[in-house]
Amino acid sequence: MSAGTEKEKEGAPKNSLGIPAAIFVEDVESFMREEENQENAELVLRRLDEQHSKYKFMEMNLLRKKKTLKRQIPDIKTSLDMLKLINTKKDNEDTFDTQFMVCDDLYIKAKVPPTNKVGLWLGANVMLEYSLKDAEGLLTKNLQTATKNLSQLEDDLDFLRDQLTTTEVNMARVYNWDVKRRAAEKEKQPTL
Repeated sequence: MSAGTEKEKEGAPKNSLGIPAAIFVEDVESFMREEENQENAELVLRRLDEQHSKYKFMEMNLLRKKKTLKRQIPDIKTSLDMLKLINTKKDNEDTFDTQFMVCDDLYIKAKVPPTNKVGLWLGANVMLEYSLKDAEGLLTKNLQTATKNLSQLEDDLDFLRDQLTTTEVNMARVYNWDVKRRAAEKEKQPTL
């Protein structure tokens, strides 16, 4: 299969984010004879380099999202654990001691009275009050969604790494083809 034609790109597999797959160039000779390539290795290498840069950009964004999710999941689990503790203590008349995180590495001690409601930060400086049951439902749903999204991101990153490798191999094969072509042209020229 030759690679790179628009028809082939349209039918190329895509991942869940719609990222097109890089098509492996099996026969470099026929690939370079295609009209859009015109046996111009510099042009083809520039296009492949641009495609490679796009994949790297997408990879960087997905890695950033992955880092955010990996930070959020433990926070959600901690919130769920705290909810369970509050739920077990809600029928007691006594307060219980705990610590709240004010910011990274800074905690404050607090006495918590029995309660049926909690405040949850939703982001963008928004906090809402929920019943214990509703808060647990929301946090459980958020944990499931975050875990699912993390798994999907892992798959997308694997897909992108494959595309990066395929593109790099294509670049090397086109470059080597061009080196061989130039060497053959040099041999054909008469020596003085």
